[in-house]
Amino acid sequence: MSRRVFVTGGTGYLGRALIETLVHRGHHVRALVRLGSESKVPLGAERVTGNALDSSGWAATVASADTLVHLVGTPHPSPAKAAEFKAVDLPSIRASVAAAVTARVSHFVYVSVAHPAPIMHAYIAVRSEGEALIQANGLNTTILRPWYVLGEGHRWAYALIPLYAIARQVPAWRATAERLGLVTHEQMVRALVAAVENPVQGVRIVEVPAIRAGLGGMAS
Repeated sequence: MSRRVFVTGGTGYLGRALIETLVHRGHHVRALVRLGSESKVPLGAERVTGNALDSSGWAATVASADTLVHLVGTPHPSPAKAAEFKAVDLPSIRASVAAAVTARVSHFVYVSVAHPAPIMHAYIAVRSEGEALIQANGLNTTILRPWYVLGEGHRWAYALIPLYAIARQVPAWRATAERLGLVTHEQMVRALVAAVENPVQGVRIVEVPAIRAGLGGMAS
């Protein structure tokens, strides 16, 4: 079934690949993009120019969508970027939720982060606030919680793979190692596509093991 999808953050690390895949699969996609970056939106998607931190200029264009995918966020998040999380990530999710509520979209897809965790407290706090905001507004939503997405420009974490293998062998560490595990860019895009194509009533949380497994591993 072809869906009408509005994507914020469509020119980013996950956004471009997601849009390309959705267009290829026959979905109608509108992508929010900053002025001057229109050429970065993949072919086949309709471009909507606007400020992701303020939906007043583009909320009306969401009205024709049945799914809103929110991908705006600080690139390469780290503990040193706490101020950016509050300046970019938080107002952007507030703007997208406001637009989704006004447009009465039937499904909201949000990329959050795995938690709890021993580091990245500021990032987790902002993303958790985003989750709470979505749910407080009564939106049907799929929330994906990756920890780190491996891919081009995001390869340093490959060095941790042997440590994860060891942790999974220790019963006391196994659950944490799985929840805070690594996912590939391809796995993440596949999970996002599955979320779009299989909307949920209520709230669906998708943790790392389910992201790796695709739709078959998603839990409501």
